[in-house]
Amino acid sequence: MQVKTVPLGSVTIGPPSWSEATLQSIRRAELLVRQSRSSWSGRSSGTISGTRRPQKGRGARSAEESMAAIGQRTGATVGVPSSSTRTSVAPFPPPFLRELCAGASSAVAGGYMRRVREVEGRLRRQVGVVSEEGVKLERERSHVEKMLSSIRTSLTVNRRSSEQRCCMRTMTQQSEEDGADFLLQWERKQLISLKHDLEAALGESLSQLQALAESSRRLQACASERALVLELTPCSGSTGAKNDSQTFEKTDPISPFTPECNQALQMSSLAVSQSQQLRQKLRLMLTDAIAKQEVVHTTVNDGLMKKMAETVTLQQNLSVSRAVTRHATYRKQREVNSIRYSQGRAQGPERSSDLLSREKLTRPMVQVYQRHQGTQRLPEAKLLIQGCAMLSHCLRVSEDQLTMLQTTSLKLLDDLRAKTAAAQVDAAIVRMRRQQVDKRAVAAVLQQGATRRTGTNHK
Repeated sequence: MQVKTVPLGSVTIGPPSWSEATLQSIRRAELLVRQSRSSWSGRSSGTISGTRRPQKGRGARSAEESMAAIGQRTGATVGVPSSSTRTSVAPFPPPFLRELCAGASSAVAGGYMRRVREVEGRLRRQVGVVSEEGVKLERERSHVEKMLSSIRTSLTVNRRSSEQRCCMRTMTQQSEEDGADFLLQWERKQLISLKHDLEAALGESLSQLQALAESSRRLQACASERALVLELTPCSGSTGAKNDSQTFEKTDPISPFTPECNQALQMSSLAVSQSQQLRQKLRLMLTDAIAKQEVVHTTVNDGLMKKMAETVTLQQNLSVSRAVTRHATYRKQREVNSIRYSQGRAQGPERSSDLLSREKLTRPMVQVYQRHQGTQRLPEAKLLIQGCAMLSHCLRVSEDQLTMLQTTSLKLLDDLRAKTAAAQVDAAIVRMRRQQVDKRAVAAVLQQGATRRTGTNHK
């Protein structure tokens, strides 16, 4: 309602002060009315109007604005409900101010809790990712441990092979090392190199597992700290599944997404990425180690087999040569026996009383023959002396040859025994290496996994 001034008459009978005082009071009243109306209309634009109250499910931003408006307008003009279409404005808070403030506070708390639920859900999901990566890395680490155990078994087999060949050289009086010994030394160097690489990889995987565990503990600590305000928030529903991108855009110590949570997420993502790269590196290292170990083992076995074939060939040649030498020894022995027999017959008996009459140089026929001059020298004695000397020389030569044949036969026999022992030792080594291959080799599942992973990476 607007106050209008009633026009006065043009003719005044009373004193001027009488009418002027009245007009001044009227003008003051109009001014106050205008000031009061302008003050109400100016405050009505920033007040909370009508009977609208904070609805459940509104964002935290509108709730915060409502709280800010209430804080600014406390003690000022606040809109009141009216039956007309035009919103009336009153210079005092409405009667439901407590309910309005409580609803706005609940909206602020609910919005904050929902955003904290998003952060807590993301932290929990990241914990699951880190745990899954830790399981995968632990599986790869177990494969590395199996491969390292296989390398240690191979080193034990190599050491036993070298010891057996060393004992064989001592037994056969062989001082020089052969190609098989050099192959065993080369195998040992390769296996030691693989062992050092796998041990370094095992230590690196252990450090990475510790980093993943530390990251998981940090994520769980952040999630537990965030969950302190979620006791009244339902655990199930869509609030934890949806991620508001604005929630994770800005970090603030007093916001749902704190710098500690952001740092924990970043560190966990970095740890997971490093773990994935390490798993790929371990898989490639395992594939190379399996192939290299197989190549080294096959090369040494092939070298030992060639050494065995060479030894068997020498053994066969020695057997043939020894047989020929033994046959020549027997033949020479018969020859020596014949020469000795001939020499004994040529020399005659040891005592003259054992000579027969027909063997004596004084037998009657010789005495009758020597009655004439010039017939005293018969060639019988000279021929006997020359024959005995020749038989003695032949006997001495034959005995020397027999001794050489016997010595050579003994040397051939010793060499044959040494070659037989060497062949047996090499055969035992190869048999032992082949028997130990199932114990030292990596499981077929690991080899298949390595092949399958390699094929997947190539694709």
